[in-house]
Amino acid sequence: MSTANPGTQLGLTGSADASGRGQAQLVLRRFLSHKIAVASLVVFVLVAIVSVTSIGAGPIPGWWNLTYQQLNTPLDGGRPTLSLIPQWLGGDGIRLGTHPFGQDRIGKDNFAMVMRGIQNSITVMIVVAGLATIIGVVIGGIAGYYRGVVDNILMRFTDLIIIIPTLVIAAVLGQIAGGVGGPLILAVLLGFFGWAGMARLVRAEFLTLREREFVDAARVAGATDTRIIFKHVMPNAIGVIIVTTTLLMSGAILLEAALGYLGLGVQPPDVSLGGLISLNQSSFVTRPWLFWWPGVFIILLTLTVNFIGDGLRDAFDPRQGRFKPRRTTSLLAWARPRSGEQL
Repeated sequence: MSTANPGTQLGLTGSADASGRGQAQLVLRRFLSHKIAVASLVVFVLVAIVSVTSIGAGPIPGWWNLTYQQLNTPLDGGRPTLSLIPQWLGGDGIRLGTHPFGQDRIGKDNFAMVMRGIQNSITVMIVVAGLATIIGVVIGGIAGYYRGVVDNILMRFTDLIIIIPTLVIAAVLGQIAGGVGGPLILAVLLGFFGWAGMARLVRAEFLTLREREFVDAARVAGATDTRIIFKHVMPNAIGVIIVTTTLLMSGAILLEAALGYLGLGVQPPDVSLGGLISLNQSSFVTRPWLFWWPGVFIILLTLTVNFIGDGLRDAFDPRQGRFKPRRTTSLLAWARPRSGEQL
């Protein structure tokens, strides 16, 4: 009598790792063929690197010689020099390029403040999206796989979270945590209330995947629920999870900026991009650079994350193939009757 593993007999193991690697390579190839998504990823990484390395992070110093809290003597009315390279002008000690994004009314360097705002936006984005993804996948996966009473309880709790306006929750939490723990505590609290959409999408995927043939074969082979969820169902739902995570990331950036604009997010002496816009909106005519630079980077971060999400969606979903007009034209030409030919 054979003692071979029933999973091996049914083909559930053996080539699973190889097929997983092949699928990952296929997804990577599709993503790299999406030029806008790749360019957006490069831009996002470059902005993140410049924001961290310029003014430093925590105890690690940066290459920029000014901080976002440092008071300086206003030069030329605070106008931007639009140069990141400090240069000496003669022997009077005045440096060109000291304030590439200009200065505010009290002499603070706008470049350092914008870089600090970008750091806070990225921190909130990563923490909110990470926590919301973990909680949403766990709740949605359990509800979709086990169904029944478990599904009803978890989905009613999810509905309770959904009906509460996001901005109201964010305003309350921002007022509580914005000045206490800074952007990190604010992001953690927001992450605990941003998972409802992810949970519903994951639940729908699990409800569909649990009825597939490969799941039935795994049950027949004696696989436990934990193994089925993590080895068979979860890998097939990873595309929806990743794409939804990118949407959560872009939403987190806008939410943090909105809270900062309303004065309910990151509190002084720390800064946020939305807070800089709110603080300098009265200077739109006299010092427009104080208003435009934070707005430009809010739009840039949001667009790049959304484009990356579009590329990931096309990479994970083969049905998102692009329309090929040449092939359609050739088919129409082939179907068109020739001269003198009757239909």
